[in-house]
Amino acid sequence: MKGIVLLVVTGLVGWWYFYSLPTALFLTTHSHLLLDRHGKLLSAHIAADGQWRFPEMDSVPDKFTTALIQFEDKRFQQHSGVDFLALARATYDNLYQQRVVSGASTLSMQVIRLSRSNPPRTLSEKVVELLRAWRLESRYSKDEILKLYASHAPFGGNVVGLEAAAWRYFARSPEQLSWAESALLAVLPNNPALIHPGRNRERLLSKRNRLLKQLFTRNLLSKLDYELAVAEPLPDAPHVLPRLAPHLLDTLAAQHPTGQRFRTTLDVNVQQQLNTLAQRTGEQLALEGVQNLAVLVLDNRTFEVVAYVGNRPDMDFSTDQGHAIDMIQRPRSTGSTLKPLLFADMLEQGLITPDSLVADVPVNYSGFTPQNYNRHYHGSVSAREALARSLNIPLVNLLSLRGVEPFLMQLRQLGFTHLTRSAQDYGLSLILGGGEASLWDLSVAYANLAQRASQDQQHQQTFWQQGRVLLTDKADSGRIATLSSAAAWLTVDALLDVARPGDDGYWEKFSSSRKVAWKTGTSYGQRDAWAIGTTPDYTVGVWVGNAAGEGRAGLTGTQSAAPILFNTFSLLPPNRGWFQRPDWQMSQVDICRDDGYLSNGSCVTKTLHLPLSSHFARITPYHQLIHLDASGQWRVTSDCESVANMQTRDWFVLPPDQASFYQQFHADYLPLPPWRADCQSSESGQQEALSVVYPQEGMQIYLPRELDGKLGQTIFRAVPSHQEALLYWHLDNQFIGTTQTFHQQAVQPLAGKHRLTVVDEAGNRVERAFEVLVTAESAGKRRISK
Repeated sequence: MKGIVLLVVTGLVGWWYFYSLPTALFLTTHSHLLLDRHGKLLSAHIAADGQWRFPEMDSVPDKFTTALIQFEDKRFQQHSGVDFLALARATYDNLYQQRVVSGASTLSMQVIRLSRSNPPRTLSEKVVELLRAWRLESRYSKDEILKLYASHAPFGGNVVGLEAAAWRYFARSPEQLSWAESALLAVLPNNPALIHPGRNRERLLSKRNRLLKQLFTRNLLSKLDYELAVAEPLPDAPHVLPRLAPHLLDTLAAQHPTGQRFRTTLDVNVQQQLNTLAQRTGEQLALEGVQNLAVLVLDNRTFEVVAYVGNRPDMDFSTDQGHAIDMIQRPRSTGSTLKPLLFADMLEQGLITPDSLVADVPVNYSGFTPQNYNRHYHGSVSAREALARSLNIPLVNLLSLRGVEPFLMQLRQLGFTHLTRSAQDYGLSLILGGGEASLWDLSVAYANLAQRASQDQQHQQTFWQQGRVLLTDKADSGRIATLSSAAAWLTVDALLDVARPGDDGYWEKFSSSRKVAWKTGTSYGQRDAWAIGTTPDYTVGVWVGNAAGEGRAGLTGTQSAAPILFNTFSLLPPNRGWFQRPDWQMSQVDICRDDGYLSNGSCVTKTLHLPLSSHFARITPYHQLIHLDASGQWRVTSDCESVANMQTRDWFVLPPDQASFYQQFHADYLPLPPWRADCQSSESGQQEALSVVYPQEGMQIYLPRELDGKLGQTIFRAVPSHQEALLYWHLDNQFIGTTQTFHQQAVQPLAGKHRLTVVDEAGNRVERAFEVLVTAESAGKRRISK
């Protein structure tokens, strides 16, 4: 029988030993913390129960540990949870005084009491604390028990834990506290109400100084440190916790609901400077009706986020102007920001060279009629110039050549997560802002472009990189990189030609004159202004606009976002160098100097570097050999001139619609010489004698509205082979006039479908079918295609 009883007792003791403590001592909510790369506090969220309770600490600073043990539990390192000497002393004192005058709680017992939410102080509760403190010491080390106490002790008001107290009362981390500050926080949990500003100040000061005196007496504090410590004043009202990156903290807390302490790659110094810049610029933009902005800085070598301004800093989130929204993560119309990526993709595919001419004339794609920002046409421009000047029509033509589907696949491979619709749904407007992307995706894409451009033969990345905002994030995305260093370098090099605002008189406003490859973008309706720039070291992305989507006159990438871009670069370390041309990944080809295509053997050439893998093979379509008579003034053939009297020349010839605009910007462009009169009936008939530049076949057009509210006219334009030719214009078989020298005809057709016919003196005839969307009968229903 005694054996059974002993067995039962042993079992109960064993069960109690293993299960007297819960698996987790503290089941409480914690504040979310955002730390920079060096562990400095950037932002914090209050816990769900309204307490400033930071996550449990990794370690307790030595000063606080020394002060706490001296004040609360001098034999903490020697006992096993219960200090029997202190217990005997407290028992004698309390019995002698017939009341509780002292306690014997060790730090281990106080941890147990804190874990039980401070129940009433009864004898039975004290026994539970004694037993569980002994069990606590068998499960946790002394350092771990100190961390539990420092993380959960009350420090007055709604401040719980040493770290929260250090930031609330002294605006710095526990490791940076002085002896006086550490001593103050060591005595505070014993009576947290003493911290209340304006009350109990003398009592709190006296308790702190008595502890400092004990530390000095026990040679734990030097005389100088003691004298300096007692001279320090008490803290005033609690400090407001830092709000250096509140939008990033909101985003991370939403992505990681169980996360508590986010150790980021941000640099607190750059973040503070950028916040100041964003706040100052945001105030200026607000005067223009623009309420929101966002700035992102990436390190191109590590893809770490250096600074993150999700919206205007220090704004009241309760307003209805969208200041609480993290605009770095919100998808917006991309404007022209995808153009460099198309340029790079087409170089990689061997479809163009940087110097390849692209048509810049009025064009219509199944009702989609793109327009350049300045409403001008240049006839034909190089792909590099089209990118640098952000000309819409040439880039739409390039996308048409590449195909929307393959380009969309490249963007998704690069990491654009918001382009979820079909290629047919986006159409060619994708390159002009018909799709949406976040500032995060765009900045990471440009950083990838810069990183590819700076790689050498020994250090090549296989995968596209992704942005890293947490120290634990990985850079490799797992998506195969589909762009060579050569194509990336050629693209970055082309972006150096983008005209800075100084070309319009704004350059004096920028303090930075460093080399930056950059691009702007402005969405339709002036709702979004973008500026993204990159160097070998950093990529900076800027978005400016209204979170609700309202457009504002004058809101453009150049005027609104570019100043922030260049001022941000001025906050960063200077460039350590520039992108070196990756000759190891390039081949040299000879191209025609004036059109950028492979030579046909007759044009004047120049040498160009192209990606080794591109295999560009397009021979010039614009150079042709012509035969002239001995004077060089007239074109002839063997039917009307002796071969011995003919001279053969290479001639640069653009289609008539392109040539008409091109020669306005290129005075050296020479049209083909006319045919000699006796050669008119031969080969000359093969040359197109007449071209209609506007409207194009199947085009939908609108009539502009004048300032007085009345509908204006549209201007038709034609180009004959000879400028002085007389042209006859007909609309729907009705004669409307003639032109000579200047071949433009102003008309105001009614709504509906029409047919334009133009005939020259020689009987050459061109017809164009088009549709008018707005006329006088349907005033106000104007449609503008972009």
